Amino acid sequence: MRTEDSATEHNAIAVAERTAAGGTAGTAAVTRRSPAGSGTLLAALGVTAFSLTFPATAWGLEGFGPWSLVAVRSVLAAAIAGTCLLALRVPVPDRRHWAGLAVVGAGVVLGFPLLTTLALQTATTAHSAVVVGLLPLTTAVVSSLRTGARPSRAFWIAACAGAAAVIAFTVQQSGGALTRADLYLFGALLICAAGYTEGGRLAAVMPGWQVIAWALVLCLPIAAAGTGVALSYEPVHLGGHALAGLLWVAAGSQFLGLVVWYKGMGLIGIPKASQLQLAQPLLTLVWSVFLLGESLPVAAPVTAVAVLVCIAVTQRARG
Repeated sequence: MRTEDSATEHNAIAVAERTAAGGTAGTAAVTRRSPAGSGTLLAALGVTAFSLTFPATAWGLEGFGPWSLVAVRSVLAAAIAGTCLLALRVPVPDRRHWAGLAVVGAGVVLGFPLLTTLALQTATTAHSAVVVGLLPLTTAVVSSLRTGARPSRAFWIAACAGAAAVIAFTVQQSGGALTRADLYLFGALLICAAGYTEGGRLAAVMPGWQVIAWALVLCLPIAAAGTGVALSYEPVHLGGHALAGLLWVAAGSQFLGLVVWYKGMGLIGIPKASQLQLAQPLLTLVWSVFLLGESLPVAAPVTAVAVLVCIAVTQRARG
């Protein structure tokens, strides 16, 4: 009886040990997977915030001139960022990081908002959104050149297919003619891709929210001076839409969206995170219908399916 009890006890212990080992392995597997899942979620939240940028900018332009809107939004975003840095007593970054932060500031804080705002004076939100849909491929190329990363062939095929879908959509909507607004938008693509690449690189060595926060603070003197000059030349007519648009592009797009975006890029890598932005123009199309009353192009559903397939492929492709 004792022998049987002893055998049973040993078997129970063995099972418990195997269960514990399996549980530990399972926990480790979940832990290994969780950064990628969290990174994808954070990057997706950033894309959602960015998708509201163009409609919010269109609202802001109802009460501000383009230069005033960009300058004021940068000052407000820098005030939010600076307050967070001071409240949390974040130390000043190392000197070696300031060059990268300057690239982030030039591309994301000043350059992209200014060029896209100038474009939105003459181009519709929908048209601008699909042109900027080329940003994922542009970011992947700039990232590859800057960091030496070599994504797989499947990744590049899917990325190019997504870009081709966006280009086809753009050409179909514009009749193949490039305008000054398109030139502004293409310039915005290049400068923003550089800012995203440097920001993603810095987010791997410092918290993502600090990357954009310090970039905003770095640009504050330029933004403050620009605000004074722009407001003296461009009249302001505050209304509900103008105020809501300004607050969103300052707090949502310029700070909170970039906080989660850079954090996501730091976890899953720049090329894969950038491909999530293929969904951004399609989300913006939806917002443009509900918030601005623009008509949804017939080709949008077809483009949506093609883009979502490309996103799925790029997320599964090994870098």
